Amino acid sequence: KRAKFVADSLAHPRRTADSLKTATLPVAAAAGATDSAAEAMRRSKPAYFGEAKEVSFGNKKITLQFSTKGAFPVSAVVNGYKTYYGKPLNLFSGAGNQLSAILPFDNGKSTADLYYSPAMRDEPNGDKTLDFSADLGEGRKVNLIYTLPADDFMMRCSLVLTGMSASSVPLTWQIQGLRTEKDITNERMSTQVYYRTKSGDNDYFTVKTDKESLQHTDASLHWAGFRKQYFSAALINDDGFGKMDMKYMARPEDTNIVAQSMVKVDLPLKPGNNAQSAAFKLYIGPNDYHTLRSYGIGLDEMVPLGVGPMAFVKYVNKFLIIPLFYFLQSFIGNIIIIIVLMTLLIRLLLSFFTYKSFLSSAKMRVMKPELDELRLKCGDDQQKFSMEQMKLYKSVGVNPLGGCLPMLFQLPILLAMYYLFPSFIEFRQQHFLWANDLSTYDSVLNFGFAIPWYGDHVSLFTLLFTASSLFVAIYNRNMTPQDPNNPLMKYLPFIFPVILMGMFNKMAAALTFYYTVSNLLSMLQQFIIQKYFIDEKAIHAQLQENKNKPPAPSKWAQKLEEMQRLQAERAKQMPRRSDKK
Repeated sequence: KRAKFVADSLAHPRRTADSLKTATLPVAAAAGATDSAAEAMRRSKPAYFGEAKEVSFGNKKITLQFSTKGAFPVSAVVNGYKTYYGKPLNLFSGAGNQLSAILPFDNGKSTADLYYSPAMRDEPNGDKTLDFSADLGEGRKVNLIYTLPADDFMMRCSLVLTGMSASSVPLTWQIQGLRTEKDITNERMSTQVYYRTKSGDNDYFTVKTDKESLQHTDASLHWAGFRKQYFSAALINDDGFGKMDMKYMARPEDTNIVAQSMVKVDLPLKPGNNAQSAAFKLYIGPNDYHTLRSYGIGLDEMVPLGVGPMAFVKYVNKFLIIPLFYFLQSFIGNIIIIIVLMTLLIRLLLSFFTYKSFLSSAKMRVMKPELDELRLKCGDDQQKFSMEQMKLYKSVGVNPLGGCLPMLFQLPILLAMYYLFPSFIEFRQQHFLWANDLSTYDSVLNFGFAIPWYGDHVSLFTLLFTASSLFVAIYNRNMTPQDPNNPLMKYLPFIFPVILMGMFNKMAAALTFYYTVSNLLSMLQQFIIQKYFIDEKAIHAQLQENKNKPPAPSKWAQKLEEMQRLQAERAKQMPRRSDKK
C-alpha cells in the first residue's frame, strides 16, 4: 500500500502538468489569432500605431523639435538669443504646445493622435522641408509639411488630406510661453494676445493672472499672435481663417511658464486631384520691429509703441524715433552712444519750442515789478487783479500761456520714449556700467523684502533720474516768477520727481538713463539760452515800447476778457439778490 501511495504521489504532478499543457493550447492559439489581427491592423492603418519620437528641424534663426505623434513642434529655440540667466532661449517647450486639426474621418479623428513617418529634404532654393506622412489605410493619408527658409523666422506649413472630403477643418493652436526675462511679474504684465482680420482691423488683450479670458470673432482672421515681452509666435493665413475662438490665461503657480494661449479657427481647404490642402504660416521669433514690419502684414503691431489713450505716440515712434535709431545704428555700434546722440538730436529739434518757452518766462520776469504794483493796488480783490493783469499783458503783447504751450509739444516725445525703451528688443541684454541688461531695471541693492510703492531693490539709474529732475526743478524755480496766491505750485515741481521715483524703480534702465541724460542736456540748454540768447533789458524795453502801439486784436484775449467781465458782474449781483430776500 505504501509503495502504491508513493507511486501515485510521484505521478500526480506529471498528470497536472500534462493537463495544464493541454488546456493552454487553445489559449495560445487564440492569442496567436489576436496577434495576427493586430498585425493586420498595423499594416492596414499604420498611423494608429507607433512610438512618439522627436525630430530636430531648424535653420540659422530657429531650432524646432517635432514629435512624430501629432507632427507638430513641441519646442522652439530662438537662435542667437539667451535667457536673462544665460541659457538657450526656449520660447515654448513641453506637452502644453500643440498644433492639430480635426479630420473629416473616424468621427473627427485629431491629427494630434496619429503617428507619422518623417522625411526631410533640402530644396534647390536653399529651403529645408520636413514632410510628416500618416497612412490611415484605404487610400486615406494625412501630410503635414513644414518648410523653413535658410535665414528667416517665418515657417511655411501645409496640411494635405488625401481620400477625405471637407470644405474646411477645425484647427487648434496651443502654446505655453516660457520665462526668458529677469522679472517674471513684469514679463506676465507684458504678455498679450493679438489678432488681425482680413479687413485690417486689429485688437489685443493683456493676459490676466486671476482668470481665464475668452475672445470670439466671426470675421475672416488674417493672423493671431501670442506676444511675450520680447518674443512672439503667430499663426498666419494669407487667405484668411474662418471664425476664431481664443482662450488665454497666466500661470502664476508656475514660475517657469509665463502664460498660455489656445486659438481655434476654421482652416479652409482647397480642392485638388483626390486631395485637399491648406497653406498657413508660423512666425516664431523676436519682437524685432524691423523684422516684423518687413513681412508687411501688421505683425509690427505686437511691439507696443503706444497704447490706450496714448496710442497717438506710436506714430512719433514709427516715423521719428525708430528711423532715427536705425539711422544711428547703421554706423554706430555702441548702444549708449546712440541713446546720448538721440537725446541730443531730439533736444536740438525741440530747441525752438524750448527757446519760446524761456522767452515767455523772461517776459514774465521783467513784468514782475508791474504785477506786484497791480497786486498792491487791487488788494484782496483777486477778480479785479486778474482783469487788470490781462489788460497789462494785452498792452505789452505777452501771452500768459506762452511758456506752457511750447512745452506741450515736447510731451509726445517723452511719452514715446516711455513706451519705446521697455519694448524695444535692441536694448535687451545690452550692458552699461553696473546695469547688465538695459531692457530691465538695474539693481545695486536688494532688500529681501518689498517696500510699498517703491519695491524690493534700489535702481541707481532711477535715483540719478530723480536727482537730475530735482536739479531741473530748482533751476526752473529760480528762473520763473512764483505766484504767491498759489503756494502749491511752489512745491509741486519737487514732489513730482519723488513720486516718479517709485514708479520708475522697476522700469528699464535704458529709459531712466535716457531721462537722466535728457535732464542734464536740458539744464545745459537752458544755461546756453539764458546766457547767450535772452537779453532781459532788451525784452523789457520792447515790452514798454509795445504799450505805445495799438494792441493787436486777439480773439483768445477778447474771449478771456469777456468771460472775466461777466464773472465779475455776476459776483456783484449776488449780494443784491440776497438783500432782496
